Amino acid sequence: MSGNGEPESTDSLKQFGAVLKAFRERAEMTQEALARRVQFSPATVASIEQGRRLPPPRFIERAGEVLDALGVLKAAAQYLSRQPGLAAWFRQWAELEEQAISLYTYECRLIPGLLQTEAYARTLFDERVPPLTDEESETQVAARLARQELLRTRPNTAFSFIVDEHILQRRTGGVETSRELIDHVLESSARLRNVEFQVMPLERGVHAGLNGPIRLLETPENQWFAYSEGQESGQFLSDPKTISTLHMRYAKLRSQALTPEDSRSLLKQMRGAL
Repeated sequence: MSGNGEPESTDSLKQFGAVLKAFRERAEMTQEALARRVQFSPATVASIEQGRRLPPPRFIERAGEVLDALGVLKAAAQYLSRQPGLAAWFRQWAELEEQAISLYTYECRLIPGLLQTEAYARTLFDERVPPLTDEESETQVAARLARQELLRTRPNTAFSFIVDEHILQRRTGGVETSRELIDHVLESSARLRNVEFQVMPLERGVHAGLNGPIRLLETPENQWFAYSEGQESGQFLSDPKTISTLHMRYAKLRSQALTPEDSRSLLKQMRGAL
């Protein structure tokens, strides 16, 4: 679920990239040399300098230290603009999603954005309160569908989804949209080996996710982060104690939910009943 972001230019990303490049050249370092020092790939350094990628917090810290420009880079990072169609509070998480090697999602409100169909997503944005303009709604839908490419373009990333059964029973968008949604989830979980989908059954009266949705993410450097979203805000979490607690809850959820095989069987039953 991403919020009501507003389309903006990427000028600030390009400006940050230009500042980074200037300090790198002042230090007489190549992109490859800087990449080794900050422990990111040369492609990442190039993308950031070209204004095509939001720099992760650890990159800013390391590059600032290596180039003796931490204060300047942190100041420049404060003005990085959001990605079109993504809320400001969501952009850091969305950027990390593109690099993650593990991504765990528990949802009790709606189908996770990475698994939504176009019709399902369009229903959510068309019914937004206060209403969006047609252009805003189209931008939101396009951004959501674009994010879904991660499931196919990152086959080595492990995606785990746990969803409450009542979400699938709500029939958001009507019967046809619900049928298409279930078919899409079934196909994704069966065809994509990196996608695991589990249903938390209604008969499970008490489970470890009653405090709300959980999102956990592991970076290529094996760091874990979490994200918590409210009505009109989101919180990026990195505190080790908080991450440990959410890990324990997610592990418990996995054991309490139906197995992936039983989840697919339930989805087929629900699809047949529509």
